[in-house]
Amino acid sequence: MTEQQALRRLRERDPAGLEWFIRRYTPYVGAVIWNIIGRSMTAQDAEELASDVFLVLWQNGGKARPGKVKSYLGAVARHKALNRLRERGVELGDQEDILALTSPGPEPALEERELARLVRQAVDSLDMPDREIFLRFYYYCQSTARIGQEMRMTPTAVRKRLERGRSKLKRYFAERGYLDALSDIV
Repeated sequence: MTEQQALRRLRERDPAGLEWFIRRYTPYVGAVIWNIIGRSMTAQDAEELASDVFLVLWQNGGKARPGKVKSYLGAVARHKALNRLRERGVELGDQEDILALTSPGPEPALEERELARLVRQAVDSLDMPDREIFLRFYYYCQSTARIGQEMRMTPTAVRKRLERGRSKLKRYFAERGYLDALSDIV
């Protein structure tokens, strides 16, 4: 079965469509959740969150688009995991500094795809370990403390690299005339 066929089945309320997505994306959804909740919750909590993510897909299957389901599931997983941490009173610290990459108001699909391509290129232009730090912080929602521990850096050094990286990305986008679309970058 292809993703398009699975989406069609999902829209027809056929459980086989959902099963296809569960088999294909459970490891990915689990990784996103685990990278956010870390040691603050149990494996059972992570499984429950993953189930919640696929329930959202089942309930909103008509909104998912071919080729975009993985990113949709990742966004839902991040949202669910962060909300669960907030519910449990876990301090999110610098999670409030999440990178906003869309401009206000609706954007045409073409401009949105171009912006996504530009963001990928901009992040890819960062040297290692800055690229890895950016992905860990903004995509996997890892704390600076966790990134520092796993990359053998102090949290202060991680925050400084994020700050310098944001400055580099601002210049990158300004040179290409996209800084207004990314005005929420600190």
